[in-house]
Amino acid sequence: MPEPATEPVLVLTSFGFLHLPKDAAGRPVPPSADRIEDVRDRLRDPAAARDILDLDGLNPRVQDIVLNTPGARELIANLADYADLPAGPRRIAIGCAGGL
Repeated sequence: MPEPATEPVLVLTSFGFLHLPKDAAGRPVPPSADRIEDVRDRLRDPAAARDILDLDGLNPRVQDIVLNTPGARELIANLADYADLPAGPRRIAIGCAGGL
């Protein structure tokens, strides 16, 4: 019987472009990832639901709003398919304007 994997197959990280740290030259430094998805122009900003602004992505209300944002489930399915490729990414960072 094979042993369970000790490392995750795929790691998704969310970040906000407005919150990135800067390097010595003042340029934004994105998170370490094999692929970075910029969704600022692709998905409606879920922060339009003002009552979630003080919550993080682990909150079920935030998850519900984000996953029901038009295009979000399709994006996740596309990234999962891409990650299934033999040379696909193992670390994907998804960036919006202000999220964390």
